[in-house]
Amino acid sequence: MKTKTWLVGLLSGIIGGGIVLAGTFFFTSNKVVENNDIQLTYNANKSDDVEVTNVSLGNVRVAGSTDFCDAAEKCMPAVVHIKTSYNQPTYTLYDFIFGTQSAMQVSSSGSGVIVSSDGYIVTNNHVIENAEIIEVVMNNKKSYTGKIIGRDATTDLALLKIEESDLPYLTYGNSDDLRIGEWVLAIGNPFNLTSTVTAGIVSAKARNIDANSGNQVIESYIQTDAAVNPGSSGGALVNANGELVGINSAIASQTGSYVGYSFAIPVNMVRKIVADLVEFGSVQRAYMGIEMIDLDAQIAKKLNVDEVSGVYVSKLVSGGAAEKAGIRSGDIILGINDSKINSATELLEAVSLYRPGANVTLDVKSGSSTRKVDLTLQNRYGSVELLKSSERMEALGARLEPVNDQLKSRLRIRNGVQVTDLVAGKLATSGIQNGFIIVRANNKNINSVQDLENAIKSSGNAIFLEGIYPNGMTGYYALKLD
Repeated sequence: MKTKTWLVGLLSGIIGGGIVLAGTFFFTSNKVVENNDIQLTYNANKSDDVEVTNVSLGNVRVAGSTDFCDAAEKCMPAVVHIKTSYNQPTYTLYDFIFGTQSAMQVSSSGSGVIVSSDGYIVTNNHVIENAEIIEVVMNNKKSYTGKIIGRDATTDLALLKIEESDLPYLTYGNSDDLRIGEWVLAIGNPFNLTSTVTAGIVSAKARNIDANSGNQVIESYIQTDAAVNPGSSGGALVNANGELVGINSAIASQTGSYVGYSFAIPVNMVRKIVADLVEFGSVQRAYMGIEMIDLDAQIAKKLNVDEVSGVYVSKLVSGGAAEKAGIRSGDIILGINDSKINSATELLEAVSLYRPGANVTLDVKSGSSTRKVDLTLQNRYGSVELLKSSERMEALGARLEPVNDQLKSRLRIRNGVQVTDLVAGKLATSGIQNGFIIVRANNKNINSVQDLENAIKSSGNAIFLEGIYPNGMTGYYALKLD
């Protein structure tokens, strides 16, 4: 009896196994099963035997996959960690009573990108804005002192230089060629975590996010979903080929940390700013001399125009490039140099790539007719000259810049020049801090850098400066010039 039961069980197992095996071949016809070591290809509907192919997946790129290893390895040595420190004025009761001034040392950090083998480094202006001491730390942990060559608050870019040769550097790509959906890498030093690489896609271009609201800025960001956090500012945005396509600058966040979107300055704009700062010490910015409005269906209806593409010219600067070229208020600019324009941001980015004196051709719609308009771009003074920077006074150890109208209005002043990029020199020795606005020198109003230069030339061995800080505190300083 036991033998019979055993035979019945064995027979049932054999039959069941045969059914399972037949079903497996039938339902997995022409399918691939993979694991880490082998690839099995079943051809159940053919008379051929089962093909078994050994595959080493460690060095095989599966179709459709994305591999950033080469790009990351190539780019990381050219992205540096920038550490800055400066003395921030503080005002205590003791200072108020005895007329003294205290200071607290403030430190911060960001990232930068080496763009030449002889040590030129691009970063964000806001990374080094108040810096008195700049330390540049390489990917290999070597450290250098960085010197400010120039900076441009309008585009939030700055150029540094370290004394070294044969450095690794990134080559420029073409940000105009970037496509929505293209993979990119963000490389930087978030939260002091050096040499961090994140990946994402380009999710928008020519994006204006009002990151510097209230200031005169040019924003035409590349928007990505690559993670960028505090400390990544000034770092590299590169494509899958390891080419620099942008400088990471901002994030959209209510917490101060990355929540989904990051923004980079297009490299075509970066390349032009760097060239200007190296050659002239300041940016050669071109102007069209117009005020403009983006068009959409609602605004077009309000302005009684039938066009929703392009930008609407709302006002002309008297004697400006646009007025001289024959453009009028109410015209619509549809393109520049055969490239379509659909927003003011796109037009600002396009113009920012040129210097004063450059000729451009605009597609302009007036009423129902469209025409080509040749226009010669101007500088901010209404001429076509390229202006060498006279704003850097090496003896004083600082850069001096005009004060924007918003800051004048807030501080209730009518004139002055602002101290920036303060390094070791006569201004720092006297106790002046970054941001100080020189309003008067030897009891004479200072309206421009030239005014201050003239006051210094005629002052002899010493000069007395009066001014105000952006926080409203006034300051008085005597400088020895010999």
